[in-house]
Amino acid sequence: MVRLTDLPAWEREHMLDKVKDIKKGGGFEGNPWVSGPPLKQRRVAVISTAGLHQRDDRPFAPGAAATDYRVIPGSVNAGELVMSHLSINYDRTGFQQDINVVLPLDRLRELAAEGVIGSVADYHYSFMGAAPIRQLAPRARELAGLLKRDKVDAVLLSPV
Repeated sequence: MVRLTDLPAWEREHMLDKVKDIKKGGGFEGNPWVSGPPLKQRRVAVISTAGLHQRDDRPFAPGAAATDYRVIPGSVNAGELVMSHLSINYDRTGFQQDINVVLPLDRLRELAAEGVIGSVADYHYSFMGAAPIRQLAPRARELAGLLKRDKVDAVLLSPV
């Protein structure tokens, strides 16, 4: 991963502006932190911003145009996934060596087997992380409905 100091000034300012928007509240209402059952009873899904999808799925559009997401079945094998995340700031080496760096499904399965979490969701999701945050809000609301349908009550966010 590139450091802010290594980026050209225009790109560094662009990245810092995203953080400032979040700190201001970003115009998002509601309380993202809610109580629930103990972790050992929770059904957990992963949401990644690594631009992952199955080989047969449509790749993500380049740049900030990609505000959609891809559904990743919980039974997927690492070899079935590709990354169409495009950014000069992103190093794919970790993903190529171990998919759990960006989509830790093996770790979740281990935690479920050990009884640390209740279960692993049937579906997980990946966005392409370059889109402006406010443009992702409609898709995030849509995704919340899918998570509810899968009876997910905890989400592991894997930002890339």
